[in-house]
Amino acid sequence: MTSPKKNDSVIAICIQEPAEDGSTMDLGAIQGDELRFLHQAFITDTITQALEVTNADVRLYYIDNDDRKRLVVIITNYLKKKLSGKKSTALKNNFKSFKLPQESWGIRVEQVFKECFDTGYKHVLVVGSRTPTVLASKMKTALGMLKKGDAVFGPTPEGRYYGIGMSKKYSISLSKYDWKSPTIYSQVSDALTKEGFAWAEMEIWYCVEGSEELELMVRDINQWRFEGDDKTARETEIVMERILAKLEG
Repeated sequence: MTSPKKNDSVIAICIQEPAEDGSTMDLGAIQGDELRFLHQAFITDTITQALEVTNADVRLYYIDNDDRKRLVVIITNYLKKKLSGKKSTALKNNFKSFKLPQESWGIRVEQVFKECFDTGYKHVLVVGSRTPTVLASKMKTALGMLKKGDAVFGPTPEGRYYGIGMSKKYSISLSKYDWKSPTIYSQVSDALTKEGFAWAEMEIWYCVEGSEELELMVRDINQWRFEGDDKTARETEIVMERILAKLEG
């Protein structure tokens, strides 16, 4: 029997590989260890934002291999030392990590929804690990939309997703779609419409997969710093500063 959940909503952060299913983080000169450290910072910042969302649990999903296990341990231990106050409490009480079989991205996303719903959550928001500038406010808005409808989509300019949310009664098979397709957004939304489900759209945003999105990310971080926000995406900023210093040196 499923144990009752304190929160009926969950933010599920899925670690994407730098290259998988034809989708790649191609950031020019940022390669090798620098790319791995930057990706780690993306994940850390995304978790930190998710922990700001009250009345939602946070789950981190990763493929079952030794490198990813080590990465999750490193990130979790770092956050335990770094965070304080409400975020520290949320990390302790509302955060867990889970491994997934080494399947394609679409299969993993479907498994995440199934696992969360089977656990007892009513509203599930899935975000990837290439979105370090998706703020807690966006996640909160998405969960609010889910409580009024069946699904919510966070589209990218390319016609894909930076986030996708479902309420428990969704009934489409996400694994059958090609998630690298530039028409994946319309494919899934059209399927929901055909089934008679109500869905809403979040603000268009971006996944950092190329130089153009990298520039958008830097612009957004610089704007937050100009506005006096010195914390949002801070881990990403630190790694970027180190990478840029190395490249310029």
